[in-house]
Amino acid sequence: MGSIVLAYGFGLLIGSTGILPQGSEGYKFALQGKSSLPKAEVETLISQGKATENDIFVNQIGTVQDIIPSVVVPLAFPLLLFSLNLKRWLRYARKGFISVVLALVAGLVMVTVGFFIWKNSIPESWKLAGMFEGIYAGGTPNFVAIKMALNVDANLFVIVSTYDMIVGAFLVLFFITVAPRIFRFILPPFEESKGISGDAAEIASQTENLEDYSGMFKKGVFMPLLGALGISLLIFAFSGGLALLLPKLPIMVVVILSITTIGLLLSLSKYINRIEKTFQLGMYLILVFSLTVASMANIRTMFGTGMVSLILFISWCYFGSLILHIILAKIFRIDADNFLITSAAFIFSPPFVPLVANALKNKDVIVTGITGGIIGYIVGNYMGVALAYFLKGF
Repeated sequence: MGSIVLAYGFGLLIGSTGILPQGSEGYKFALQGKSSLPKAEVETLISQGKATENDIFVNQIGTVQDIIPSVVVPLAFPLLLFSLNLKRWLRYARKGFISVVLALVAGLVMVTVGFFIWKNSIPESWKLAGMFEGIYAGGTPNFVAIKMALNVDANLFVIVSTYDMIVGAFLVLFFITVAPRIFRFILPPFEESKGISGDAAEIASQTENLEDYSGMFKKGVFMPLLGALGISLLIFAFSGGLALLLPKLPIMVVVILSITTIGLLLSLSKYINRIEKTFQLGMYLILVFSLTVASMANIRTMFGTGMVSLILFISWCYFGSLILHIILAKIFRIDADNFLITSAAFIFSPPFVPLVANALKNKDVIVTGITGGIIGYIVGNYMGVALAYFLKGF
């Protein structure tokens, strides 16, 4: 199922089974959708008889649930970017680059159109549009970062995540079974190129190890990795200071975009780029986020009013983007293998690229797929946040 799915699953169990105390009715009414209240406000409620002493502990839990996502995501994203080898990705960016651009255009168009269709049916649909643009372009890390940047409600986030995982599972099955034959019937055949097979094999090996957390405490790995975490902490601190110097802009928007940019620039440093297990440490922090934010949702109450519209909007973005992408690929004569590997990179993120390449029996497209996925990682935060604030005005 994957570690992300398990983290969400355990988080939902924690939030939905009553393991965590829920607080009195007066306290829950005072929350007004927030996760916690200032300590002084809780004490005032208790003195007025509107809350109980037990609500202090409940509020402390809510405060921790608020703090953890706010800390781990800004620390995780630079770590995810440190290990990127931009020069290698860009060396092969021309191969399938048109398909990458078309995928970005298809996602942007269909998310925007979907927003205008359902904007009156879903509260804060502009946030959902930005979030889904981020996950389509870059995947789960971008999805999480944009959730933080836009301050998206925990229930809404978990609903979208859950649906994304369900649809994603069916699409993976489709992509590795009948999709190659279908798309090869619709689009032109793949033309082989020389000189990238060795790089493809190396990248495939690296990609398959992205979820291998073993060896992080080994001698020679742990201390440099601890240093990378320290660098990530400094980036977070700098970005927080920058946000304070730009008071007219939302703090988390400035922080997320700043850490993305700095993390990307530092990946060009050979010393930082060669530190082992930085991507895995970043993904571990994303797992911590996933478990925490899912524990804030209650599955018994999260599927309520507006659910049908939400599912329709998400489905439109998912399948509409794929359909528009294949139409554009047909117009621009993109071959079937490059189309499929690019779609896989954008919809599922780079770790799934070797799986789809294996189904295609074509390892030469691995570099193209990884290139597309890396470009998605890089631009996902910028595109998601920019689109959200652009649509907010409508």
